[in-house]
Amino acid sequence: MRRRSPRRLLGVLATTTVAFTLFSPASPAGAAGTATTAAARPAGVSARPLSAATPVVFVHGYTGNASNWTTAMSVFRLNGWSGSNLFAYEYDSYGDNVTNARGLAAFVDNVKARTGASKVAIVNHSMGGLVSQYYLKVLGGNTSVSHLASIAGANHGTTSAGACLIYTTCQQMYPGSSFISQISAGDETPGTTRYATWYSACDGIILPYTSTRLDGATNNNVPCQTHIGYLTDTAVLGQIARFVAS
Repeated sequence: MRRRSPRRLLGVLATTTVAFTLFSPASPAGAAGTATTAAARPAGVSARPLSAATPVVFVHGYTGNASNWTTAMSVFRLNGWSGSNLFAYEYDSYGDNVTNARGLAAFVDNVKARTGASKVAIVNHSMGGLVSQYYLKVLGGNTSVSHLASIAGANHGTTSAGACLIYTTCQQMYPGSSFISQISAGDETPGTTRYATWYSACDGIILPYTSTRLDGATNNNVPCQTHIGYLTDTAVLGQIARFVAS
């Protein structure tokens, strides 16, 4: 096989950065959102009394970090959550998603211990879907999770990961990988956890965009939203907050 020149390799890495970097929302951490959340309820969400008592763990995507959830946390606070019940899990985007999922398991256990809650809700974005699905399905984490909301999750992989296959996480994120096969085989939504996804044809990064949908979940088709745009979409984030509260 012909070896790539250093210049060509740098070009691939640059393409990867452009394609996957998750830009932090412009507002400072902890700032309240300025837009009101949408009143519409996504399909399948019941009209039962809402509760904001469940701790929420946010799981970022490839190359992301906790700051990606600044707007989401503001929206959740507007919907009744205390800031002390909102947590962001960070992991190594260039490592191994099995290790990342094990780290999520430990993080959830720590949140439960700190809050006294028996279960948490998980809200993920992009590659965070793989980390979350492995935790819930393979590691048995569904017993500790009341709700799973996947925003543009790479749940069945994305061909965009072909731009960064030098990393294990991207190899795992590519459609047809053994990792994808493991989390999609059999029941994709195990346990009593309530599952919902949000996906859009305008995503641009999750290819095919229907990869996010999970069998057995409430799958919400957003008319047009970009992959990064979800992170500041207060209407969708408001729907997710109400789903988690249901």
